[in-house]
Amino acid sequence: MALILNIETATTVCSVSLAKDGKLLSLKEQNGDYSHAENLTVFIEDVCKQANIKLSQIDAIAVSKGPGSYTGLRIGVSTTKGLCYSLDKPLIAVDTLKYLSIATSTFYVTLSGVEGRPSDLFCPMLDARRMEVYCSIYDFHGNVIRETSAEIIDEHSFSDILKTNKIVFFGDGASKCKETFSKNSNAIFIDNVVPSAKDMITLSEQAYNAKQFEDVAYFEPYYLKDFVAGKKKGE
Repeated sequence: MALILNIETATTVCSVSLAKDGKLLSLKEQNGDYSHAENLTVFIEDVCKQANIKLSQIDAIAVSKGPGSYTGLRIGVSTTKGLCYSLDKPLIAVDTLKYLSIATSTFYVTLSGVEGRPSDLFCPMLDARRMEVYCSIYDFHGNVIRETSAEIIDEHSFSDILKTNKIVFFGDGASKCKETFSKNSNAIFIDNVVPSAKDMITLSEQAYNAKQFEDVAYFEPYYLKDFVAGKKKGE
């Protein structure tokens, strides 16, 4: 049981939540551009004020570790490390794609009106650049079916696994696949799914209870690829 601050900056979304014992207390988030440097500390102050909690009272700080935007991840992790160091609090790293998959699979089951669907797989996709996405594949229970990778989308992408499985695609990179997979009945798309700090709560609470903490001095985001300057804004 813990009071945990959750920070998400892996994409264009800047999101902060405060949770107690796995339950959401407050949330502040904004989507649209890479304004994390301007908004993050303000959002942290806001969620604490909303919950009438002092920052010094929290038990741990969790950050979405990536993959995702190089700039966004760097801002989120550096802010988290600074707070953990100054407040002497443990740092929790939450896999961005995994928590996004768990949250979306739960939503999908509710939307479908069924329970389980063990045969359906879930593929969170975050936009990289051009026709590339950061993605992985999970089953309904959050087990890894295909490890995280940077995937260039073409007509052959996921063809092996789509032959025998329905895959639910979502995230801000999934739109790149829609036209390519439009004729495949096993490809299902859910629109408007973006990372949110409120969906980090379950995994950050589990990590805290298991004492799965990172070394504040040496922890780095999961960039997946080296930073290349001169590309689109935020990457």
